[in-house]
Amino acid sequence: MQKGNLIILVICQLISATGSIVMVTLGGIIGSTLSDNPAWATLPISMMVVAVAATTIPATVLMRRIGRSKGFALASLSSVIALLIAIQALSVSSFALFIVAGMLFGINMAFTQQYRYAAAESVPSKFVPRAVSFVLIGSIGGAFVGPELTIRGQTWFENMPYAGAMLAVATLYFVQFLLLLKLRGVDEAGSAHAVISSRPLRDIVLQPVYVVAVLGGTAGYGLMTLVMTATPLSMHINDGYSLEQTAAVIRAHVLGMYVPSLVSGFLIERFGVSRLMFAGALLLSITSFVGLQGQTHLHYWWSLVLLGIGWNFLYVGGTTMLTYAYTIEERFRAQAVNEFLVFGISATASLLAGTVMHYFGWFRLMLIPIPVLIIICLALLVVRRDPLLGRAVTSN
Repeated sequence: MQKGNLIILVICQLISATGSIVMVTLGGIIGSTLSDNPAWATLPISMMVVAVAATTIPATVLMRRIGRSKGFALASLSSVIALLIAIQALSVSSFALFIVAGMLFGINMAFTQQYRYAAAESVPSKFVPRAVSFVLIGSIGGAFVGPELTIRGQTWFENMPYAGAMLAVATLYFVQFLLLLKLRGVDEAGSAHAVISSRPLRDIVLQPVYVVAVLGGTAGYGLMTLVMTATPLSMHINDGYSLEQTAAVIRAHVLGMYVPSLVSGFLIERFGVSRLMFAGALLLSITSFVGLQGQTHLHYWWSLVLLGIGWNFLYVGGTTMLTYAYTIEERFRAQAVNEFLVFGISATASLLAGTVMHYFGWFRLMLIPIPVLIIICLALLVVRRDPLLGRAVTSN
């Protein structure tokens, strides 16, 4: 077991969460000030997520060739460059340049999302759920640091109220670069999976367990991105809440995303992965119900907290379920397909957020998750007795 890897990954997850919170909180707000069309306010964030989706397969190929440590480290440098470009975009009031910054930032996010696979490859199979959830705990720190940098960074540069936060996050990403170079033994880790034969990619991705794992991940991440991206626009731009109030709701949301990681791995071991994912889908359904009740600060707060918890259960559960469907030799191919689909859908959701908010508003946006979540629940009921899940429980 590579305990040092887990510590490094937790710290790097904290930094990545901090950067993501700053970009998501400020992205739509900055976009609305730089763009002539309010409907395109979230385009920089949308293009960031598009870059995540477009980079997932290249990221996997790169790490397969040079290893996770060097791949992760190089990607961290892309965030440093992205944030410096964002500062330049603010200084010259360039919407196009800010979009470029968002896309470069998304490149690193494609690598960051694979920290959980590095954690799974650093431990024996029975500890995979705990390792995956443990790494996500780092984001709890980001839930506090990110909003603080967002608020305090407003006063660091005259005439550029958000540049201070960008510069601080760029410094953190350089620290991340140095830490990731110290990862050891990830690429030689033993298999964390139940199956031991090497198969064509088609055979892997058509397994019911694989399909449901990907479905849970894509739905959870896509719906979370849709609502989270729209929230700062709805709160700050449309409803007139202060940046501090908006940042506080985003902080509560991120805590909702990652605090459950303290227990989600143990819940999988106790109740099974499909039950945890089912609970996540139900919580996301309640998010829509609460969001449809009103647009007070408390409605936003509860909607975003429930959104975070539901996402965590689907994301940790989906990642764990995915590992039951491939071998160590198959992992890069299987993971690449999953990441591409998850973040392709997430990119689409992010693109829709600003447009739906502009033309239809918050209440209609809250209706979108409901049919998707019904499909997820039905799929989980179908796969709950799959032999792969039973074999995984036995091996634990």
